[in-house]
Amino acid sequence: MLQVPFIRENKDLVIQRLAKRNIDASQMINEVIAFDEERRSLQAQLDNTLSESNALSKEIGMLYKSGAIEKANVLKAKTTDLKDVSKDLTEKLNAKVEALNELLYKIPNVPHESVPTGNTDEDNEEVFKEGDIPQLHEGALPHWELAKKYDIIDFELGNKITGAGFPVYKGKGARLQRALIAYFLDKNTAAGYTEYQLPHLVNEASGFGTGQLPDKEGQMYHVTADNLYLIPTAEVPGTNIFRDVVLSESELPIGITGYTPCFRREAGSYGAHVRGLNRLHQFDKVEILRVEHPNHSFKALDGMVNHVKGILKELKLPYRILRLCGGDLGFTSALTYDFEVFSTAQDRWLEISSVSNFETFQANRLKLRFKNSDGKNELAHTLNGSALALPRVLAGILENYQTEDGIKIPEVLIPYTGFSIIN
Repeated sequence: MLQVPFIRENKDLVIQRLAKRNIDASQMINEVIAFDEERRSLQAQLDNTLSESNALSKEIGMLYKSGAIEKANVLKAKTTDLKDVSKDLTEKLNAKVEALNELLYKIPNVPHESVPTGNTDEDNEEVFKEGDIPQLHEGALPHWELAKKYDIIDFELGNKITGAGFPVYKGKGARLQRALIAYFLDKNTAAGYTEYQLPHLVNEASGFGTGQLPDKEGQMYHVTADNLYLIPTAEVPGTNIFRDVVLSESELPIGITGYTPCFRREAGSYGAHVRGLNRLHQFDKVEILRVEHPNHSFKALDGMVNHVKGILKELKLPYRILRLCGGDLGFTSALTYDFEVFSTAQDRWLEISSVSNFETFQANRLKLRFKNSDGKNELAHTLNGSALALPRVLAGILENYQTEDGIKIPEVLIPYTGFSIIN
């Protein structure tokens, strides 16, 4: 959530940057400023009323002590009127604060200055590419056909048990999945991230804290009886560890990692581009999260990008990095880099990771602060990234490592799988 003082002091900049998202935010921003002026006026009236009431209470006490009971009773009647006024002002103030917050919840984060203007993923900016695209043998198959051929993932069985988008991994497919999770966690902890095992359901406050609510409410599975939500990513429970927390500056930076299943109701449209593992309702992901000093967060973002690059280099998968344009940027993000692996069998790029800096947007919702060198509380910056999402990484491995004799396992994963080929 954007901070009102920032909006007031940078009105034109906020409107200009939000235009990168193809949003004309001028009316919303003007409403925020107007609501805040009304809020401040009500707060000033309430403060003056309470101050006057307190002063009268002290005077009444002195009058009673001095025996001026009649005069004290007159003032006492006045304090009763002031209490009614303060009650009315409090109700109006609370209503105005609520209306202001409801408006602020609808405004996305301000894009970083480096975010390119654009409407769709076609306007994203490629900033890096690495790895050779393999030359596959004649008759090479997409991963959903390979899964069936080698009996390692059963999409039909998942459909029977639950529905479309809930695959069943088995045999070497399950072991490869487990190997990837362990490998990703080992890489992350070796880089200094502390591993957490996190809840797979969160409460409403956690959803609001990281910005999934109310923006993505329709995409989350909702357990209505308990008003809990299945997590769409470990970012939600992981970042909410720090909700309503004041850190000391010496505790920064903080880095955590965790593996969780992820659940998304809106799995997209039909067609070959969403077949198999390309888009699921339930999938596994290993996440990295950081809480940073504002002065260091973009250097930390570069470090996270380099960390994911190192993993993909070890897996020897061809990949590229995109800087997302304003129209493709997530609601809470100020700057996002997407990683895509090239699927040779499908002849297309598959998104496998997003690494983002949210600046103070989440921290303001979370009330995540640190005490700076001046002894004042200051909002921290939050960052997160997939390191990595498994389905499309697995799809890339199955398709790019296939041979006529079977599917080879990336060398770095063999100690985790215990086998070197699926055949």
